[in-house]
Amino acid sequence: MVSDTRKRLLASLVAYESDYPAEMAFKRRFIELIENHDNCFERSLLTRHITGSVWIVDESFSAAFMTHHAKLNRWLQPGGHADGDENVSRVALKEALEETGMAGLKLYSDQIFDLDIHVIPERKGIPQHEHFDIRYLIRVDRNTPFQLSDESNELAWLPLDKAAQETDDNKSILRMVEKTKSISGKMSAHTY
Repeated sequence: MVSDTRKRLLASLVAYESDYPAEMAFKRRFIELIENHDNCFERSLLTRHITGSVWIVDESFSAAFMTHHAKLNRWLQPGGHADGDENVSRVALKEALEETGMAGLKLYSDQIFDLDIHVIPERKGIPQHEHFDIRYLIRVDRNTPFQLSDESNELAWLPLDKAAQETDDNKSILRMVEKTKSISGKMSAHTY
């Protein structure tokens, strides 16, 4: 029997729209995965599984809070494995707290902010596999205290204008940067 949580996630995926063709292709793959694999929220599905992450931006939508991931050795947004939890927004918030130490984080919206599928290389006997990452937006005061965890080499506010060079032109990060700038532009247009 399909849980109500899974049904709500599927409905939000079906309703999700993006101007980015890659995301629309990802959307179809997400829906197929969730509909056809009961264990898609578990790492036991070795080829691919659902993850949740957050794109944390400051009040002015000009910087993103990033973690320099210890295992992957690159700048990424906080996030991680669902480990059986079908409530992916809760997973994303839990991972954000664990990786940043920022207390009281809340989603900017309960709507999906971004979808991405990316390859995780083989490591310590775990075969190469895909993360189907559902991303949510958080807006936070830039002065919010944070705490480095053992999952990160470093934590930092990354100005959006430096994202390309700091992330080696990571397409999924740059897509979230573009979306953030679009939100900022829409907000500025409504300021009198």
